Amino acid sequence: MEEGTSKEPSHSCCTEEAFQWDTREDCEVRQILDRIGDKWSLLVIALLDNQCMRFTELKKTIDGISQRMLTVTLRQLERDGLISRTVHPVVPPRVDYELTPLGVTLHATIQSLVTWTETHQTEIAAARARYDAVSSGSA
Repeated sequence: MEEGTSKEPSHSCCTEEAFQWDTREDCEVRQILDRIGDKWSLLVIALLDNQCMRFTELKKTIDGISQRMLTVTLRQLERDGLISRTVHPVVPPRVDYELTPLGVTLHATIQSLVTWTETHQTEIAAARARYDAVSSGSA
């Protein structure tokens, strides 16, 4: 095969040698994982499970999120095709957000992570306490 005629997309940085994803910042898989793994995205996706919510409802429900951060998070999730935004032609404007079919599949994966965390939270708390006791004793 001639150089430069690979059938793989030129923007792909993921290779078999990198196993599941490349660690370089410009790797698309890493960018997606960074997006969906941030705390605000996880909370928005969890809240939109089986329901449609308005911006103000999301803002009131998510403790500690600023209006700007919620706006940025919603735009990024919409751009990635995980949520849809519906603007209703009323005064004042009403905007609803809901998971897309793709977002629903991600929610199922997130739910598995939450279930694992709930199952193992006692073990993790004990490990943290052991680590903290050893760390504070060696300082």
